Amino acid sequence: MPQVKVAVDDNLTPVRSLLEQEGYQVVPISDLHSADCVVVTGGADNIMGIQTTSTKATIIAAPGMTAEQIVAQVKERLS
Repeated sequence: MPQVKVAVDDNLTPVRSLLEQEGYQVVPISDLHSADCVVVTGGADNIMGIQTTSTKATIIAAPGMTAEQIVAQVKERLS
């Protein structure tokens, strides 16, 4: 089974580490088009700096959540 790719915002280092420990392949946010899931610091953030970005990946907005809660959301949404 191919490894699940998760694009993580640069500001979320603890999330990146936990996801890697759980066996996910973590990629930079700039690779969001190849990711199965994207974790960003805020739902209203313009993560690519343009208005026309779209992705089929699941997007998780992380404000107010711990790294553990974010990893749990990734697992839940990708199951």
